[in-house]
Amino acid sequence: MWGQKGGCMLQAKFSVDETQAHFLGNYKAYGFKDKSSLLRAAIDHFKKEMELESLKKSADLYSEIYSEDDDLKELTETAVTGWPE
Repeated sequence: MWGQKGGCMLQAKFSVDETQAHFLGNYKAYGFKDKSSLLRAAIDHFKKEMELESLKKSADLYSEIYSEDDDLKELTETAVTGWPE
């Protein structure tokens, strides 16, 4: 099950469409004690996905920079010379 973070809970008011409301209404079927806990878990999951996507984009950018920079490749090769394989 999803872990609960420490600290106090804040109230928030927001609007959802009918299918989202229906999904939230089925919180028990998904193993949650209430709609709020389902929503918190969904937000935490989405946040992790967004952070992972950002990390992937960063890694792709570093990879692109490395592949186009011969000086950086040479520097890297010099740094790893003599290291066990």
